[in-house]
Amino acid sequence: MESNQIQKKLEEILLNLGCDDDSILSVTVVDSEAMAEINFKYRQKEGATNVLSFSQREAGVSPNHPNLLGDVIVCWDRVVSDSQSLGYTIEEMFTYLLIHGILHVIGFDHDSPDHSLTMESEVNRIFARFFPSVGD
Repeated sequence: MESNQIQKKLEEILLNLGCDDDSILSVTVVDSEAMAEINFKYRQKEGATNVLSFSQREAGVSPNHPNLLGDVIVCWDRVVSDSQSLGYTIEEMFTYLLIHGILHVIGFDHDSPDHSLTMESEVNRIFARFFPSVGD
């Protein structure tokens, strides 16, 4: 995917979540090795996960910039392998992970069954705007 395609997706996702036009979000794409290092450094978990999110809101890092949302890190190697194993295209998988990561940045989680259902519903709602026929 080209950077302008990613930018347009990010803008659409943020718009669908009711974020302000001047919201700031960092998205970084890394390989499995880099993701494993980040995952261990910040979560003390071994191996590469598909997406990590770091919320500036939750961290209280930027009270002077309320629209600074945070950082989403996507592992490209996992995008490719997950898309193959789950039957998505690479673009669909990447978009799904972006949505999932952004939801974490703005405060969603899946630490309980209720939260998990809410988050899954929100991911699916936004995902369907990009790929309405997926899952039919």
